[in-house]
Amino acid sequence: MTVIEVNENSFKSEVEESNIPVIVDFNADWCPPCQMMKPEFDALGSEYKGKLKFVSVDSDKNRTISSKFKIDAIPCLVIMSKGVEVDRIVGFMPKEALKEKIDNILSKI
Repeated sequence: MTVIEVNENSFKSEVEESNIPVIVDFNADWCPPCQMMKPEFDALGSEYKGKLKFVSVDSDKNRTISSKFKIDAIPCLVIMSKGVEVDRIVGFMPKEALKEKIDNILSKI
């Protein structure tokens, strides 16, 4: 599996202490756009192996993390480098558009 499910116990080690940039998918089971985004996000995970870590956070079950990042709309993808947020993508996006956005953000890190 290329996407790692993280929670409040594993967020620091998997995301904030990662030695490569991380993209965090804040989502919820009840959210239709989140469910539409999931296969797109999963598919991209293998394409960026070693360059970008893909993690998923259930925003309902991990409210402390969601609050820390001021997540008020989902799906919300937060791109982090060296433990700091560098950009975010809010709302559903098809795979190719998402890949283009990610590549643009990574080129600036």
